[in-house]
Amino acid sequence: MSVIAWIALVSCAAWAWLLLGQGLFWRTDQRLPRGSAEPVAWPSVAVVVPARDEAEVLPVSLTSLLRQDYPGRAEIVLVDDGSADGTGELARALAERCAWRHGGGLPLTVVSPGPPERGWTGKLWAVRHGIAVARGHGEGGPDFLLLTDADIAHAPDSLRRLVAAATSHRLDLVSQMARLRVAGGWERLVVPAFVYFFCQLYPFRWVNSARASAAAGGCVLLRTAAAERAGVPGTIRGAVIDDVALARAVRRSGGRIWLGLADHVDSVRPYPRLADLWRMVARSAYAQLRHSVAVLAGTVAGLALVYLAPPLCLAAGVVGGDAVAAWAGGAAWAVMAGTYVPMLRYYRQPLRGAVLLPVTAFLYLLMTVDSALRHHRGRGAAWKGRTYGAPQAASER
Repeated sequence: MSVIAWIALVSCAAWAWLLLGQGLFWRTDQRLPRGSAEPVAWPSVAVVVPARDEAEVLPVSLTSLLRQDYPGRAEIVLVDDGSADGTGELARALAERCAWRHGGGLPLTVVSPGPPERGWTGKLWAVRHGIAVARGHGEGGPDFLLLTDADIAHAPDSLRRLVAAATSHRLDLVSQMARLRVAGGWERLVVPAFVYFFCQLYPFRWVNSARASAAAGGCVLLRTAAAERAGVPGTIRGAVIDDVALARAVRRSGGRIWLGLADHVDSVRPYPRLADLWRMVARSAYAQLRHSVAVLAGTVAGLALVYLAPPLCLAAGVVGGDAVAAWAGGAAWAVMAGTYVPMLRYYRQPLRGAVLLPVTAFLYLLMTVDSALRHHRGRGAAWKGRTYGAPQAASER
C-alpha cells in the first residue's frame, strides 16, 4: 500500500476510536439534571461577576441577573476590575432602573479591588475580592456562589434550576457551558467547533462520572464550603484556564462536580470578525498545552492526522487512483462530519456545515501555533490590556 493509504487508514482508525472510546464526546444530551427536587428551604446565594470594560454587554447580562426569580436570599456582587468605560456606574444605574420598573430585583453591590497582586490573573483576583465581600455581608456567608462572566445572560429561572440541581443531587460544583453567540459567518464557522473541541478534550460524561475534571467558567455554581476546602481561588490564582483549574481543585478536595450544555444560559458577547475569534482562542491555547513545545508539536501532528488527512487522502486517492486511500479517507471524513452534526443541531446551524470541520480545524491549528508564538515573544495570554505568561510554581500549589 502507498504511504497516503497508510495515513488514511491510521486516520480512519483514530476516528473509530474517537467515536466509541472518547466518552461519546459528540453527543449533546448532557444537560442540567432533570427531575431535580426543589429544596424545602432555599440556600443563600451570592452571584459574583468579574467585569472589566463590559459596558457594552451589561444591559442584557446584568439585567438578566437582577431579575432572577429565586425564592431564597440572593445578592449580586459585581467586581469592577479597573474598567475605563464606566462599567461600575452603568451597573449601578441598571440596578436602580430594575428596582424602579419591576419593584425590586436582586440587590447589587459594586466594588473595585484595585490592580491584581503579583501571581494573580485579573479575573481570579476579582473573583477573590467578590467572594470576600459576599462573605462579609451575612452571618456565615452565602451557602452557594454563582461565578458568572459579565457577558453571560441567564433565563429568569436559571439560578433556581442550578441550585435545585446542586441540592437534590448533592453536587459541590454545577457548571453549564453557555450557548455562545452564533450570528455572523465567522461565528457560524468557528464557534460550534470551539465547543465541539472542548467536549472532545473533556468529555462531559467523563467529567460527570469522575473520570475527568472540567468546568465552563461562564456559569459555575459552587458550594462555599467546597470552595473553602479546595482553597479557591487562592490555590489557582495564576491559572489562565481558570475554569478547568477550579474543577480540578474542587475534585481533588473530594467535591462532586457536574458539567453540561446550557439551555437557558447564553453568551451575548459578539465575535463578528475572524480576528476577534482568533484572539479568543489564541490567548489560552498554548496555556492548555502547558507551554510545552513538545506537546505543541504533538498537537499539531494530531490535528493534521485526525482532521486534515481525511479530505486530503480522499482527494489524493481519487486523483491518483488509490482506492484504499480514497475509501479510508472518505470514511474518516464521514465519521468526522457525523460526530459534528449534533453540535450543529444544538446551535441550530445547517447540518451541511459538518463537511467544513477540516477547514475550521485548520484555523484552530494556526491559532494554536500563533498562541505559542505570542507566548515566546513575551505577549503571552493577553486579555483587555493584561498579559500573562506561564504560571509561576506558587500559583499551582
